[in-house]
Amino acid sequence: MAQVVSAYPSGRGPRRGRRLLGWFPVSWLFLLPTVVFFVGWQIYPIVEVARISFTDYQFLRLGQQVNFVGFDNFRRALADPLLQQGLLRAATFTALFVPGMIFIPMFVAVLVDRVVNQKVATFYRLVLLIPAMIPGPLVFVLWKWMYDLYIGPINWVLVDVLGIYTNRNQPQWIGDPQLVFPSLAVMEWWWGLGYHTMFFLAGLAVISKDLPDAARVDGANEWRMFWDVTFPRLLPIVLVLVVLRFGTAMAIIDEYLIMGAFQRDRPTYTWTVYMFETAFVTGDHNQSYAAAIGWIGAIAMLVVVAGLFYLFRSRD
Repeated sequence: MAQVVSAYPSGRGPRRGRRLLGWFPVSWLFLLPTVVFFVGWQIYPIVEVARISFTDYQFLRLGQQVNFVGFDNFRRALADPLLQQGLLRAATFTALFVPGMIFIPMFVAVLVDRVVNQKVATFYRLVLLIPAMIPGPLVFVLWKWMYDLYIGPINWVLVDVLGIYTNRNQPQWIGDPQLVFPSLAVMEWWWGLGYHTMFFLAGLAVISKDLPDAARVDGANEWRMFWDVTFPRLLPIVLVLVVLRFGTAMAIIDEYLIMGAFQRDRPTYTWTVYMFETAFVTGDHNQSYAAAIGWIGAIAMLVVVAGLFYLFRSRD
């Protein structure tokens, strides 16, 4: 008898295809909560803010007709000196904040990675992660107290213990425009030290131990081994952290509101604070203009992020 050859090898026939298609809609039900959350919490606010930015909408003018104004809000915002100054202030803080948030955790990670005793290394990791477990508002209030001019422990040590300053010339960590950004940067470095150190420890864990050993045999010191062996292999992690922390630093608002409130002459009055004040504090809550401010800041950040990806792009 002639052998019948099936058109569906390995038993993959129409019945199996129908069975797979039957399960396909059911599998999407498991993704439905995530999709609803993403659309409602991420996509919808972005679309709504974009729509409002092209209108004259003001929250407290209830019942009045909302008119389409095109790019008027954007033209006004681009010419607004408060926005320009706010973007410059945010960029200044970012330039101070990002290098410390990258290189300090990297240095700490290298030191922790050299610890041979696993119990001691685990203890160091737990201690480093303690600040990351503290809620943000508590961190801000804690450091505001530490920086206080009269009752803060930092000035108490500098004035009463070490005698470096007197009550007349002691540093005003939050009040001095020259010190407020370094003070906030130190707070942020302390808060994120453990979290960012874990990134670099993960990167160090995948580097072969034979490479540093071979470098030592060739006569390289610790400094040369770090820059020639370790650092190039940590560049992907550096790129990720630079992009993430750039966006964080440029869009900071909670710290500025707690440390400097809405004082427009202070360095902490950046474009994010200006946007928040315009939308929820002053006048009739001109949220359409605030939306335009937000979009200008976001677009500026995206341009810089694109430049960072181009700068750190793979050249292989």
